[in-house]
Amino acid sequence: MIEKIFELMNEQPVNHRNLYQLLMDTNTVDIADVFEHLSREKVVQMFRLLPKSMAADVFSYIEPENQQIIVEALTDIEVNKIVEDLFVDDAVDFIGEMPANVVKRVLQSVSVDTRKTINQLLQYPEDSAGTIMTTEFVGLKEYNTVGRAFEIIRNIGVDKETIYTCYVMRRDRLLVGVVSVKTLLLSDPEDTIGDIMDTNMVFAHTTDDQEVIADLFKRYGLLSLPIVDKEGRLVGIVTVDDIVQVIEEETTEDFEKMAALTPSEDPYLKTSVVKLAKNRFTWLLLLMLSAAITGAILESAEEIISSVYLLAVMVPMIMDTAGNAGAQTSALIIRGMAVGEIHARDVIRVLWREIRVGTLCGCALALVNFARVFLMNGRDFWVSFTISVTLIVTVIIAKSVGCLLPILAKKIKIDPTVMAAPLITTIADASALLFYFYIARIILKI
Repeated sequence: MIEKIFELMNEQPVNHRNLYQLLMDTNTVDIADVFEHLSREKVVQMFRLLPKSMAADVFSYIEPENQQIIVEALTDIEVNKIVEDLFVDDAVDFIGEMPANVVKRVLQSVSVDTRKTINQLLQYPEDSAGTIMTTEFVGLKEYNTVGRAFEIIRNIGVDKETIYTCYVMRRDRLLVGVVSVKTLLLSDPEDTIGDIMDTNMVFAHTTDDQEVIADLFKRYGLLSLPIVDKEGRLVGIVTVDDIVQVIEEETTEDFEKMAALTPSEDPYLKTSVVKLAKNRFTWLLLLMLSAAITGAILESAEEIISSVYLLAVMVPMIMDTAGNAGAQTSALIIRGMAVGEIHARDVIRVLWREIRVGTLCGCALALVNFARVFLMNGRDFWVSFTISVTLIVTVIIAKSVGCLLPILAKKIKIDPTVMAAPLITTIADASALLFYFYIARIILKI
């Protein structure tokens, strides 16, 4: 379907009738994808061909750069129509991505009430519940009957983000309960909302971090979540489609930090080479300088290395094993904390578990390594034994570091992903070399 739309858009002349009919039969999300492959002129042309009933919905899914092209090509009246038809949270997302001159024009073209609502949502802290909520929900009163509730839903539901859950408020907008459409359908038309509503509702505050909101959705299996101010007055709701986007953004950010990258909000193919390099350079520089510690350790052990050449040959293997062991553990611990399975109070349990895991892995690796080094490198028992003992100690230390640093970061309110694979690998490498040469001095008496 998308390919057919693209073909019709590139025909000369464009068959408007066939294209219009095809657009009517295509999902709005799929239509929005087509805009990514069109030239600037074609973007505007295709948007003007959209059925009026679909324009705002499609617009909400279009990438910001194409949204800007469209807005700049439309009249003030057309901009007003688009923004007024958007759900408030989508309008806020759109405005938040636009340059100042476009924002000024958009806000001037909309109604006073819409402008006031958008400005209010834009004032909430970045990445808070207030920035992702919508004010378009179905509100009911305790004294409404079920029959009256359905009348309200029919009258205003078409303009609301969701009608599956209705929110019960008093005159001062104090949230007192929620009621689902399923409950309404199964109740008598004369029942009052106050008698059938659920007062044990889950809610969040406008200033709560969006990660907290995502956790609530996951924990309670929600489709929508009421957002209240500090006095408990309902100001908006967050819907599951917005939370899916939040989860994707947060997961992407965590992966970037774990790979020693400065997080970027722009897609990879739309980020300039200079910006990509800038996002990577800082961490690469830090890790390069920290690697000087490893060089200093090797330099201090020059006497040992020159005495037993095989010890130097095994340095890369020792360091790689340490880094890999630490990275394995840190990835598991960081993910465990992200999904709420591991907390700071579990530090002793986690450490004891990783020490035992490290011992088992280290001993297994040591046995394999002892046989390999002993049989392939002159059958030198004590050198082989030294390297194998070092492996056991190295894996235990690396796994301990890999679990402790992320938990420590969480405890002192630093993002645990900062203590991820690259940094832990550097620390584990340095620790492994220190113990390697210390053990060699003791066993080989150098």
